[in-house]
Amino acid sequence: MILNLLNSYPMFAHFGIKDFIDVLLVALLLYYLFRLVKISGLRPLFIGILVFMVIWILVSRVFNMVLLGSILDQFVSVGLFLLVILFQDEIRRFLMSLGSRRGWNFISKLFSPNDRQKKDNSHLTAIVLACMNMSKTNTGALIAIQGDIHLGLYEQTGEIVNAEVSSRLIENIFFKNSPLHDGAMIIVGNKIKAAGCILPISQNPNIPAHLGLRHRAALGLSQETDARVIIVSEESGKISFASKGRLKINISPEDLQRLLLTDA
Repeated sequence: MILNLLNSYPMFAHFGIKDFIDVLLVALLLYYLFRLVKISGLRPLFIGILVFMVIWILVSRVFNMVLLGSILDQFVSVGLFLLVILFQDEIRRFLMSLGSRRGWNFISKLFSPNDRQKKDNSHLTAIVLACMNMSKTNTGALIAIQGDIHLGLYEQTGEIVNAEVSSRLIENIFFKNSPLHDGAMIIVGNKIKAAGCILPISQNPNIPAHLGLRHRAALGLSQETDARVIIVSEESGKISFASKGRLKINISPEDLQRLLLTDA
């Protein structure tokens, strides 16, 4: 019965394996875009666009309503430019993730599934120790740890340091009289790449009003890239952690180390 119903429409008359793969790839693409949009707080807008697209397909392709279909066609042609404007940050994030190593990691795993190198995470202990000490003295800090997406664009906004990670150096950079203490520190591997950097500010309306610029910048970078960002509040000394567009507030040094090791 279902096959007869599908075959009654021209678009389903010759549905084969190629069409199934086509639908599957589109579904995966939409799911990936949905995850990106969910991070930035634009999920209702994205769902609304999907509902409109479903209605447009039903009207124009399935039921062949000429008048209403032609009207919706005009909205779709203009809507493409509106989507680029509305989702320009999400589109950039999507393209950056495709061009990063993470976007192609599955290929290397297919050819060398057992080739896994043990990572040296000793520098993470130094970062946690520095954050714990700065938390005790209410020293504000903003530390971004690079993932697969390069942070070279943000490194250029600060001063290049290119030094080995050490808790003493981190604390000295964020010391209140230091000229670089107001900006962000970017760590790449086991090196402090740059300090005093400017990070993108999150526009998510769901951010609590009492959180300051450091928290918004940390959340903004975690929305733009796959970096993990640590915040030490100058007012309260509380440690926060931002990753994948989510912010964890008031965590302990033990929780911080666990979070850093989880995605290391």
